[in-house]
Amino acid sequence: MKITDIKIYPVLAGRRHLLLVKVETDEGVFGWGESGMSSRELAVQGVLRHYREWLIGKDPMRMGALWQEMYRSQYFEGGRALTAAISAIDIALHDLVGKALGVPVYQLLGGKHRDYVPCFATTSAGTEERLIEQIRLLLDNGWNCIRTGGASTRRPGEKPDPNLFEPWESVPATARLLTRMREVFGPELVLGIDYHHRLSVAEAASFCQRMPTGTLDFLEEPIRDETPEAYEALRGMVDVPFAIGEEFSSKWQFLPYIERGITNYARVDVCNVGGLTEAKKVAGWAEAHYIDLMPHNPLGPICTAATIHLAAAVPNFSWLEARDTPTESLNAGNEDMFPVQPRLEGSRYPVLDTPGLGVEVNEELAASQTFEFNEMPHLYRRDGSHTNW
Repeated sequence: MKITDIKIYPVLAGRRHLLLVKVETDEGVFGWGESGMSSRELAVQGVLRHYREWLIGKDPMRMGALWQEMYRSQYFEGGRALTAAISAIDIALHDLVGKALGVPVYQLLGGKHRDYVPCFATTSAGTEERLIEQIRLLLDNGWNCIRTGGASTRRPGEKPDPNLFEPWESVPATARLLTRMREVFGPELVLGIDYHHRLSVAEAASFCQRMPTGTLDFLEEPIRDETPEAYEALRGMVDVPFAIGEEFSSKWQFLPYIERGITNYARVDVCNVGGLTEAKKVAGWAEAHYIDLMPHNPLGPICTAATIHLAAAVPNFSWLEARDTPTESLNAGNEDMFPVQPRLEGSRYPVLDTPGLGVEVNEELAASQTFEFNEMPHLYRRDGSHTNW
């Protein structure tokens, strides 16, 4: 079997812009993959076009060797654009090989450990009343792990501005909200927050210290990840478990966070870290340090399916991020593009035995779309300076 073509489809499916990749072979077997570098799809598309030139004619069954060749085939190894492209191809190769062998992808990863994958839900309600309402809705529908975000920084009477973020206004308001949620819902609820790397070390420490011990079960991405020493400094000031890694583009970026005990949950993203080939290595590494995976999953059905197979095939797993829940509908309207895709059963995804990933793509619809630029929010502070989204 030989690779005959690699097709690239930047598409709008539901509310998300996605970059899909199809790998075709001379035996008619094909596989689908997805890149995770949202809003910079053209950069990844350029890398994929370079890879396509020499991947045609290669044996798709040699997934591990092809990963190494893609990563090492230029002088400048690594980087998010390169590994996002490698991720998409690697996932597509796993889908292709699973179909060729007539087995689900989890079988290629060592077989399944579980029959279903538990998930966590997200609520972005910014007021106490709305947050209580949404958490109660989720609990009533069987969700026991719930994540929220930082509180609004709008002042009384001020016009809403989604691009305004002022840390020292958000920190006390969010601490009060979460303390109240723990009082209302008690100790059984698993409660976390994603601060989306918007804080400094001092702001994150102050945020945690404003809440009673036991309020939070995990704090996700409170600060940026470029400097592990900064996270180590924060680790020494707070006792809340950290969930870190959704932006990591290789196992090497995970190295200090796992080896030095900085993170407690590995937020691996199969569409950024280098695909299933790399994600499985990170999982084994994390297992040796008693760290569970809590995968990042904000993209489309291919990312979800690939992550379900990863979650099924590793022993050290906590929850998968789900974005189509009673409080969110990130992928609403994508059924025409993905007529067959993973479906939640309550608060969990069943692990199916369909060969490959178990996702079908309407390629005619994908090919009919033209690329649309999509920009993530550009946040600013009241003084006009820029901050992290």
